[in-house]
Amino acid sequence: MSLEAISFNRSNPERVSVKILDQLLLPYTTKFVPIHTIEDGYSVIKKMQVRGAPAIAIVGSLSVLTEVQLIKCNITSNVKELYNLSNWESIKKMVNEKLDFLLSSRPTAVNLSNSLAEIKNILKSSNDLEVFDRDLYSYVCKLVDDDLANNMRMGDNGAKYLVNMLEKDGFKGAFAVLTICNTGSLATSGYGTALGVIRSLWKDSLAKTQKVRSGSNDEKHPKMDHVFPLETRPYNQGSRLTAYELVYEKIPSTLITDSSIAYRISTSPIPIKAAFVGADRIVRNGDTANKIGTLQLAVICKQFGIKFFVVAPKTTIDNITETGSDVIVEERNPDEFKLVTGTVVNPEDGSLVLNASGDPISGKVGIAPPEIDVWNPAFDITPHEFVDGIVTEEGVFTKNDQGEFDLRSLF
Repeated sequence: MSLEAISFNRSNPERVSVKILDQLLLPYTTKFVPIHTIEDGYSVIKKMQVRGAPAIAIVGSLSVLTEVQLIKCNITSNVKELYNLSNWESIKKMVNEKLDFLLSSRPTAVNLSNSLAEIKNILKSSNDLEVFDRDLYSYVCKLVDDDLANNMRMGDNGAKYLVNMLEKDGFKGAFAVLTICNTGSLATSGYGTALGVIRSLWKDSLAKTQKVRSGSNDEKHPKMDHVFPLETRPYNQGSRLTAYELVYEKIPSTLITDSSIAYRISTSPIPIKAAFVGADRIVRNGDTANKIGTLQLAVICKQFGIKFFVVAPKTTIDNITETGSDVIVEERNPDEFKLVTGTVVNPEDGSLVLNASGDPISGKVGIAPPEIDVWNPAFDITPHEFVDGIVTEEGVFTKNDQGEFDLRSLF
């Protein structure tokens, strides 16, 4: 059973409830944050309490739905007072302004932009609040359900492609893979994108192991035996979140620092055959915006002849932007670099330090001079020259003889 990062209760379509797992507190504390308004959605996205392009789009869209249902119901709130409920055109104007505000929470993630553009279209075609709520509810439910189904398809597509490729190359036995950031259940509605491929590879490995125990000769076939997640500085999504998911699902793994990739590849007793990464935006030529450190990983994989795959749903494809040079890369607060946030532990025995309520305490530790200038981009751009394949729910896209991707069927 995959971890649940987004709790969406739709048992009452007229009054849904939404809570998100606060990922800043993982891996030691499990706490859900309720989402009632667009401001709530903006806040959890901006603070990175929720992250991952698909999850950002889902939570952003859900926050619009919860606010619409809040103002529609006879509930006294500060948000409701912002709307003139007797004037539909005034409501539309206010919602549009709030959608623009919500988009500013994470401008690089194209999934959020695409979802909010679709919501604007729904708003434009609605002739009253009741119709908008009904159609928005249908859209958001489909967004959540499609994401999970597509993740599982992507996982199987990527796993099958890699195993078939290794078999064609004559490779037999155990292999390992690399991944960066967090692209699993915590970044999506469930299962994951790049980590979804790793889940599917692990299922394949378990099935082959079972066959060997039953007397089959599947030991001659490739099977994933280990995962090396990168810590993913400066926000440590790999060490806090991906490692947490891998431990949760008992997938053999070893956490490594971002700076040890090359040495790990060159010394690993298990041959590393592929890297799977997610994407916040893939432009028309296949250039990919993803968590800072992805370009470094791609360059090193190229040097060692390791296949590098980007895994993302069609909703992550930007069919307007031609190349990665045109992508606006978000720069984060310098303190995210100069301060390390985590759960306080007793240095003597490693036990958690608890507050009066018995909950673990979060703390910040400075690791750089306060006066030092900082460059802290949230993402980098990996040119398509370094990408061997783009894994989607529609299949795996590879480059032609000219070294170019043709992604037009995904637009």
